[in-house]
Amino acid sequence: MSKNNRSINMGYVAFISFVAALGGLLFGYDTAVISGTVSQVTEQFGLNTMQGGWYVGCALVGSIVGVMFAGRLSDHLGRKLTMILSAVLFTSSAIGCAFSASLDQLVLWRIVGGAGIGVVSVVCPLYISEVSPASHRGRLVSLYQLAITGGFLVAYLINFFLLNLSTDISSSNVTVQKIFGAEPWRGMLGAETLPALLFFVVTFLIPESPRWLLVKAKENQATSILSKIFITKEDVLHQIAETKRILQMQTGTKSDWKVLMQPGFRKAVIIGSAIAVLGQFMGVNAVLYYGPSIFESSGLSSGDSLFYQSLIGTVNMLTTVLALLIIDKVGRKMLVYVGVSGMIVSLSLIGFYFVFADALGLSSVFLLVFFLAYIFFCAASISAVIFVFLSEMYPTRIRGFAMSIATLSLWIGTFLIGQLTPWMLENLTPAGTFFLFAVMCFPYMFIVWRLMPETTGKSLEEIELFWLKDDNK
Repeated sequence: MSKNNRSINMGYVAFISFVAALGGLLFGYDTAVISGTVSQVTEQFGLNTMQGGWYVGCALVGSIVGVMFAGRLSDHLGRKLTMILSAVLFTSSAIGCAFSASLDQLVLWRIVGGAGIGVVSVVCPLYISEVSPASHRGRLVSLYQLAITGGFLVAYLINFFLLNLSTDISSSNVTVQKIFGAEPWRGMLGAETLPALLFFVVTFLIPESPRWLLVKAKENQATSILSKIFITKEDVLHQIAETKRILQMQTGTKSDWKVLMQPGFRKAVIIGSAIAVLGQFMGVNAVLYYGPSIFESSGLSSGDSLFYQSLIGTVNMLTTVLALLIIDKVGRKMLVYVGVSGMIVSLSLIGFYFVFADALGLSSVFLLVFFLAYIFFCAASISAVIFVFLSEMYPTRIRGFAMSIATLSLWIGTFLIGQLTPWMLENLTPAGTFFLFAVMCFPYMFIVWRLMPETTGKSLEEIELFWLKDDNK
């Protein structure tokens, strides 16, 4: 928030940020759990390649719909109520998937869960950025990304556990036997019910975003919440004055679209949308969605491939912890430079493996090492900074609306990757697919280098002034 962070009640800020970050846990679980169910659902329903891609990608359709409405909802209803709505979507999706009687029902409930993902991908990092001090905003928003990776890891471990359990379980209860024995993919998808209910309950314990309350001219409520965030009254009044000063600069602009279409803000949205969609074509979700299938294609058994995927999830989460600790020290852009360079090398080595593995007698362990290296560099860079960038780039008045547009690009890219990866693996070969991912890293690096400002250590109001100054050039 303000530059002076000495009087911040960091315990309280950390608590409300942690609660909001739980939305990321659901995001991660719902995204990654699919990887352990693809082969089972494909076999049970006799899916072809395109149908398999649709089963994976259908939730992304929901995510796109969720993103389209999330910004408007959060700007008009508030950040807190929008998070509660997402928890309802996740809970109903998990229960619906576990008890789906047909493929059509399964797809429908996956789309509902996808809508929940779309909503939290906008509102949770946005909320955290609005309650965080500038000096800690990067790591606090990164809690959301850490929760996503935690969700990935939980999903991989649950998948691995339930797959092994299914061979041993024997219950006289028909429903239990079906969900955890004969068709364990139901248990994998349904296990999300517990964290979804937890998120629903704890969201009631956090306050509304004080910046949103100021936009809605609810200064007394905003003051009350800011008094819990700041220790001194002077800092509370300073923050209110700073936010109101920025809002007053836009008082003559009635339409949200007119605010968004100001040259400086328009440029910010275009840049945010570009890095969001490019990030998906650098391979991360292809690995998260289709990792077990890729490993199986290298000769591993289904159980071993899920174990390898669990290792990937572990590295993903631990590396995100590292990124969280250093993002406010080394800066967002430096993380991108180092991490994306490492991704290029790792992706190239994965492609090399698929070309020369047989000729050189390389084992699947080499492939695992390359995958782990790729995940390390990815988690330390683009995965760590994307939601930080998007949550802090846009003007206070329409932050949710603007972030929805940029995040929509992310989910369109994710949908395309979910649909196209099976086709690319089959027609471009695994080697060609990963070489393509490596090539896509270069435009991403160029955009961050030439067009993105360094936002580390700057308040949201200072970042907004940067784009306003750019508007006046």
